[in-house]
Amino acid sequence: MLSAGTGSYRVKSAMQRVASAVGLDRHHAHVTLTEITATSHRGPIFRTEVTEVRSIGVNSDRLAELESLTRSLAPMVTVDAVAAELDRIESKPALYPATLNAIWGAMACAAFSFLNNGGPVEIAGVFVGAGVGQFVRRWFAHRRYNQFGTTMIAAAVACLGYLGFISALEGLGAVDPKHHIGYVSAVLFLIPGFPLVTAALDLAKLDFSAGVARLTYALMILTSAALSVWAISSAAGLSPDPAEPIALAPVALVACRLLASFLGVLGFALLFNSPGRMALTAATIGMIANVVRISLNDAGAAPQAGAAAGALLVGLLAAWWAPRAGFPRITVSVPAVVIMVPGAAAYRAVFHLNNGDTTQALAFGFEAALVVIAIAIGLAVARMLTDRAWAFER
Repeated sequence: MLSAGTGSYRVKSAMQRVASAVGLDRHHAHVTLTEITATSHRGPIFRTEVTEVRSIGVNSDRLAELESLTRSLAPMVTVDAVAAELDRIESKPALYPATLNAIWGAMACAAFSFLNNGGPVEIAGVFVGAGVGQFVRRWFAHRRYNQFGTTMIAAAVACLGYLGFISALEGLGAVDPKHHIGYVSAVLFLIPGFPLVTAALDLAKLDFSAGVARLTYALMILTSAALSVWAISSAAGLSPDPAEPIALAPVALVACRLLASFLGVLGFALLFNSPGRMALTAATIGMIANVVRISLNDAGAAPQAGAAAGALLVGLLAAWWAPRAGFPRITVSVPAVVIMVPGAAAYRAVFHLNNGDTTQALAFGFEAALVVIAIAIGLAVARMLTDRAWAFER
């Protein structure tokens, strides 16, 4: 569960359920981002073991299977039976091949591009750049290359793929140079949404060792991608400035935002190896909440206020819908809020910081930080409103 991306509190809960099912008297675990220290008790006997997880990723299908396993175990089940099920789940291959995985990432970033005020040319360029970048990232990740190096390479490839596509159109006389501005959206598939959200939830549960480690990991991934974006920007003489708002009739604009939000969340959910029904559930929840967030911002609400309201709505809808559909809440709530994470603002903050423009860097950096904090608050409040284990300390 830890290597599949879930929060430490969920790992502890799952281990407790298995410990009870196999007949242990007590079980205590200390779980960080990459390590688990567990002590099991039976009568006067106890045993402590330490293990390390080096493979950090996201696999929603595996999380759902493991959650289902731990909740369905009969009392006094044998250890061999549990181990056999764990082996079966671990050996299950990814649901989607590399090409489809790249398409899901490309679809998510193309939707992001529209929500970041990109037009048809930018959307097409982002689809190409993000697709190539995600394909490269998966190729390196499956060969266990260093994650930060993989992120930097994938970000560079995505940016160059976007700029190459736009430059080719420009050479044919089909577009003008102003379309180069959309390249930031091509690297948004690298946003560490799962670690950011699970870090915030771990911190909300006062699990600081896990939360701080997970947050540090997420920030390092984000910084690795942003440094590549800055390097390409400097070499090409570009600046990742925000685009002008799209001029559309109000009804058409809302309809396009609904579609883009749905496709963006769907792309991220599938990128996280979610089964189809789980991904559609997350996409529907994310579509509703994200359009509410954008509408609040358009009405004059601060970006962090809109993000908190949107995340709260995601948490409440996931609490109602996920159990009825048989999914763990985290597998539908996290993809639904990833589209709210201000990845473009974070990349711009690092860009301006590297260029020595401290004022702009602080402005974008604080905007991104406040929105991420607001998303975490919204999800945590929703959890406290719908889960007694979160509302009260045991």
